[in-house]
Parts: sequence; C-alpha cells; structure tokens
Amino acid sequence: MHRDKTRVLVVDDEPKYIWATKFNLEARGYEVLAAQDGPTAIGFVASEEPDLVILDIKMPGMDGYEVCRSIREFSAVPIIMLTALAEDGNKIKGLDVGADDYVTKPFSVEELLARVRAVLRRVELSEQQNPDPVFAVGDFRIDFARQRVFVGEREVDLTPTEYRLLRELSKHAGRVLVSEYLLESVWGVGYEGENQLIRKVIYRLRQKIEPDPKNPRYILTRPGMGYLLNRFD
Repeated sequence: MHRDKTRVLVVDDEPKYIWATKFNLEARGYEVLAAQDGPTAIGFVASEEPDLVILDIKMPGMDGYEVCRSIREFSAVPIIMLTALAEDGNKIKGLDVGADDYVTKPFSVEELLARVRAVLRRVELSEQQNPDPVFAVGDFRIDFARQRVFVGEREVDLTPTEYRLLRELSKHAGRVLVSEYLLESVWGVGYEGENQLIRKVIYRLRQKIEPDPKNPRYILTRPGMGYLLNRFD
C-alpha cells in the first residue's frame, strides 16, 4: 500500500506518553495513530495497516505481550516495545512474542527516533536485498520473494526478527558469522554484547525448523566463534 507518509501506531495507556510521542513523530513527518488499550490497538493494526507499532508493555487488562502475540497471528508489522524495566528478561520475553526492538522508559526523543529509523530501515533492506529467489538445503528452504520458510511441505511461522536472522545466515551459508556481526546486521547499532538475544532467537529457530533441535542439522554453533547455516557440503 503506497502512502505519502510512514504511518506509526502508538499504544500506551498513559496520555502523556502518547502526546509526547505523537508530537515528536509528527514533527518529523510521520503520520501517527494512537490507542490506549490492547483491543483498540489490534483493531487499528488490522484496519489501518500501520508501518510500525510502538507498544507499551505495562497496560491494564491486556498487556503489551498479549497485544504483540495477538498482532503476530495476522501481521508482520515491525513492533517496538516500551518497557519501564531494563532487565534482560523483559527484552527476551518481548522478542519471544514477536517484537523487533525495545526502548526503556524514560527515553529521550532522540533515542526513540533512532530506534524507529533503524527498525524501518532494517525492514526496507530486508525487502529490497534478496541474495537469490530461493535458498534450499535438505528439506529446508526460504522463499525470499514471498518471505516464507518451509521444512518439507510444512510452512514455518517466523517472527520478523527470526526471519531476518535466518536470512542473514543464509546469505553466508557455510560460513561462520560472529555474534557481533549478527547483532549489528539483524538488530542494528547499539546491541553490542547482547549475545543472549542471539542465543534466544537461535534456540527458537531450531525449535521451529530442526528435526531434532538438540542435535541441529541446519543451524550450527561453533563454540567461541559464532553460528553458521549448514550447506551440507
């Protein structure tokens, strides 16, 4: 869908955060929708098709994790989660339910705008730069044109972050990629040292595509080095 402006949905039960975020995004040329609860947000994603969702975790009733999980049932729209807690557990849980990034409250306008630009840029690059129409090895294949993944005849449901990581590994299949490279390529600048994020997403990918996740055939770990997608050469 072509639009003159990038459309962002801001979801927060605190009016002051919605107002401040809306004001700053609109000042930079974004079109902004706002919702103060989960069901309204889910309805907006379905009907208005925003290009990005900024989603607060702590909301009464339906929290941000539940909202994100519900959105992922029908949409791959990129989601930035807002959390007042900086513990890794909250970051990991957000990624588990399908979030693409997170920002810790209180945050500066510059930080939020940088995250917005980075997420939108990653999506744009992912859509534009496909190494080949299809990558296939064994029973596993990636259809880059349709951004779909299959094991045999079974389609695998991936979050946007899982897909980007798998795609990056496939671009360099057979080569070991160090964690620092994957963090910058998949998550962007500012994630240096966040190796737990990669380990968590690798674990989820193996659960979804490996015949035996405990003895992976496709996504291999090279201890002390990094990860590779096996070409079976």
